[in-house]
Amino acid sequence: MTELCDLEAVELRRLIGGKEISPVELLESCIGRIEAVDGAVNAMVTCCFDRARDEAEAAEASVMQGEPLGLLHGLPIGIKDLEATAGVRTTFGSKLYADYVPDTDQVSIANTRAEGAIIIGKTNTPEFGAGANTRNLVFGATGNPFDPVKTCAGSSGGSAVALATGMTPLASGSDYGGSLRTPAAFCGVVGYRPSPGVVPAEGRPVGLSPFSVLGPMARTVKDAALLLAAQTSADRRDPFSSGLDPSLFDPLTPADLSSVRVAISTDLGGAPLSNANREIFRARTQTFRHVFAEAEERDPDFADVHECFEVLRGVNFVAAHGQRVRDRRDDLSPNVVDNVDRGLAYSLEDVARAHLQQTRIARDWLGLFDDVDVVICPGASVTPFAHADWSVTEIDGVEMPTYMRWLALTYMPTMATACGAVLPCGVDGKGMPFGIQVLGPPGADRFVLEVACALESVLAADPATARPIPDLAKLAASP
Repeated sequence: MTELCDLEAVELRRLIGGKEISPVELLESCIGRIEAVDGAVNAMVTCCFDRARDEAEAAEASVMQGEPLGLLHGLPIGIKDLEATAGVRTTFGSKLYADYVPDTDQVSIANTRAEGAIIIGKTNTPEFGAGANTRNLVFGATGNPFDPVKTCAGSSGGSAVALATGMTPLASGSDYGGSLRTPAAFCGVVGYRPSPGVVPAEGRPVGLSPFSVLGPMARTVKDAALLLAAQTSADRRDPFSSGLDPSLFDPLTPADLSSVRVAISTDLGGAPLSNANREIFRARTQTFRHVFAEAEERDPDFADVHECFEVLRGVNFVAAHGQRVRDRRDDLSPNVVDNVDRGLAYSLEDVARAHLQQTRIARDWLGLFDDVDVVICPGASVTPFAHADWSVTEIDGVEMPTYMRWLALTYMPTMATACGAVLPCGVDGKGMPFGIQVLGPPGADRFVLEVACALESVLAADPATARPIPDLAKLAASP
């Protein structure tokens, strides 16, 4: 029998609004699932059940009294532990903040709470979001729900695992080089990277950098769109937050795929990709490419993107964490230290050249959409690996020059300031989730979500590409 915690967020919100279920019932279902399976995966690292129960009772009273209800009224949500939550411990995955409790919510959290969401807990993340393996020196590693000794990726790994296992119907994420998209691909859920400014990020250390964004994670595209509508607002402290797109608040309707032109790119023209994932992607796209008006093999122009990404990421890390590395080097994880050290080695000329490269990449990306509507590519370069390893060091015998290079499939679109969704697309040869990206130009958020929603239905109709479900009974029985 399906538990309440396994239902889609859109359906749960309808049931709450129709007085068919209580927010209290839903919350208790989610708490029960956390208590049953989180011991096996370590996704929900700080829980606030008592406060959540009080808020669920208040949410129930509002329904019964006929008061106006927000978009997320009564829906439990997991919040990535990089986002500040008033009264709830926020560690950023760092020993330096192990006991930090903010006084106020950051804007993205305040927005979701204003729409009625109930924070059930904080989800695990690597330290300061550095690295695509959710593992830190405060809480340890988060395991993949399909094999807990493997990684769920990162940095929004705890959120992806919480969703895949039914701990919560919604969860927040953030994305720079794929921090939201890679965990979605590794865990069989949906992640959406919005265009810069759609969700305000007023606390971003380098305010004029558009690459780090906040966004929604869920089990379906419609659920992700619902959360996105709640997260978004205009905030003058974020220079990319210039106003609201009213269409984001409309109920999501699937696109007519028979009118959509698609560029299918196996490796975006230069991203490392395992032979296994290359073959899976080619086979999977053959099952659905016929639903589009046009589906051509075409690679974007991402020349110089690897240097560009590493230099500009280094600038961000030196700005955000340079002082910490100087003062507390031994208390920080190796990925934070590596990023800062690498950034400090670049010259002013390197930074200037990277800005020129990024500008050309972004303009070429925009030009691509004169002929196509969306780009589809794999969501990750490899199958999930053991979380005991900090990163992927080689792919099919080819050594990765940096710990970040295996993430090129997701960081290349970041350098173009793309928006994009990751959709589950069955499992790979090792029985682990496989995901694909649906990418568009900045500002095309509504359209990309509509295409992803329609494609999601196509994938769900085929057992080979449907969203995989982890073995919850096996997780619950794990020590």
